Amino acid sequence: MASARGPLGDLGCELPQQGSSGASLPPCQVTEEDLTANPGLATLLQGLAGHMDASGLSTGLARQLQQVQRELQLQRVAWLRWECLHRLLQEALLKADTGSAPRDKKFLETLERCLRLGELRLIVGLGPAPCAASPILLGLEVSDLQELLPPSQDLALLRECLPLDLEEWLQHRALALLSYYWPESDGAGAAERSAQLGMLAEVLVAEQRRLREARVRRRDLIGLLERQRAAYGQALEQCRGLLCRLAQEYRLGTQAELDQSNAQYLETKCSAMLLKARLEELSILLDTYPPEKVEVHRAIRAELQVAIERQEKELAQALELLAAYETLGPDFAALAEEYAQLQAQADNRRWALRELAGGSP
Repeated sequence: MASARGPLGDLGCELPQQGSSGASLPPCQVTEEDLTANPGLATLLQGLAGHMDASGLSTGLARQLQQVQRELQLQRVAWLRWECLHRLLQEALLKADTGSAPRDKKFLETLERCLRLGELRLIVGLGPAPCAASPILLGLEVSDLQELLPPSQDLALLRECLPLDLEEWLQHRALALLSYYWPESDGAGAAERSAQLGMLAEVLVAEQRRLREARVRRRDLIGLLERQRAAYGQALEQCRGLLCRLAQEYRLGTQAELDQSNAQYLETKCSAMLLKARLEELSILLDTYPPEKVEVHRAIRAELQVAIERQEKELAQALELLAAYETLGPDFAALAEEYAQLQAQADNRRWALRELAGGSP
């Protein structure tokens, strides 16, 4: 199966058939997935390759088409030959001088009359090969048009002089074409210009061939561009799928590790910020309290510590005394209260005696 689908690709397929000379299928969008899903597709395409050409036509129809194209080309060449002659005669009539000699004037009138009768013959359907199925316009016959021909002596003069005049007119047109294509030939002699005219035909044929090949090349490049556009879209779709798969396998798989690393980073950054804040605090304290002030504060603290210890000792003694008093019971509290009242009365009386003693003469 791999050998059968080897020539196939996203840009088309070329499946040569054994026994055929250069037969191949036209470009088609067949991918490896299509061949995998349809195992008999490659065999079918190889079988069709012997019966079709690159344009998609069958071989027999392609040969008939080539024959018809050759016949059409021959008829086109013949038509162009007579069309050029007809246009040349029309231009000669349009450029005719009204003040020409009587002979030339008679010649031009005869030429114009014959030319108009020929055009009329084609219009009414009496051409060189009239079609029997097509009706003739106005029911005219060939004899009806022959009655309108100029006299025989004028026709004889026309047949005698027209080839020479045509040769002269064609020579003039050829020299004009030569001057247009090779402007530098205007200053050359007659013999040299005649030789250049002989070369001009070959040059024009080669130029026409080159132009035809360029058109074929352009058509091939346009087809290749279309195939590459289709392949480009498929390649973009494959790249998108690959990127999605990579994102799912690697990006989401390492997301937990990435989050853990971010958490550790934030924790370390927070610790660093706290240490920096502590450093700023210590710097402020160092600037606020120099060593001298620190010694003074230490001395004050030592004195305060001694005072606190002394007060704590006194508090402990008072608590011990209160505890001893509490062991005496509630009667002691009443006696203590009565003692306090008596002490207060004694103090009041002493104060009154001092006042009385101080106020006597």
